[in-house]
Amino acid sequence: MRLRNKPWAREKIAAHPQYVVPNPEEHKGRWDDVFGNHHPLYIEVGTGKGQFITEMAKAHPEINFIGIELYESVIVTALDRLIEADLPNLKLLNADAKNVADYFAKGDVDRVYLNFSDPWPKKRHEKRRLVHESFLKLYEAIMPEGGEIHFKTDNQGLFEYSLKSYSEYGLLLTYVSLDLHSSDFEGNIMTEYEEKFSAKGHRIYRSEAKFR
Repeated sequence: MRLRNKPWAREKIAAHPQYVVPNPEEHKGRWDDVFGNHHPLYIEVGTGKGQFITEMAKAHPEINFIGIELYESVIVTALDRLIEADLPNLKLLNADAKNVADYFAKGDVDRVYLNFSDPWPKKRHEKRRLVHESFLKLYEAIMPEGGEIHFKTDNQGLFEYSLKSYSEYGLLLTYVSLDLHSSDFEGNIMTEYEEKFSAKGHRIYRSEAKFR
């Protein structure tokens, strides 16, 4: 993905700490204090421009959400969405997913969303895939027993890889769809990429897996 440089992005992010949480490691194990309640916490790793996580937070006020995005030039769009919506149950982190265990303690996060992650198709880049064993270890480190990973992609190869990775790690698959938009699944909220790819006729794959 080619990113347009936005030199003003860092300053805008810093100006809105009530939405993009600075120094998230300071809240490890204490995210209830940030949100002011004891609701379950769901995170999206690679939140992009924020359409999915914002709409989820609107639809589920009984859940706390955090969208994690590495690139400043991307997360500012998610920030604009959040400023407009002003949702008390949604925060953003401008952070690297490789460091999630620095930001969340065991049991902090009840569900992880992975939506249209970079497939990193070359074998030498396998460890960068967000469903690689090394990332599954990170998710397990911040979730309770029974914590869930919900995954969507239009990339068949990555989807097949994810199922294999889950199986080898010992996760329990509780839902698999090889064509989400032709299924009876209810309550699907689309990402920007999902809208784009499905409009082109791409099949959307979806899975749910649980730690045990």
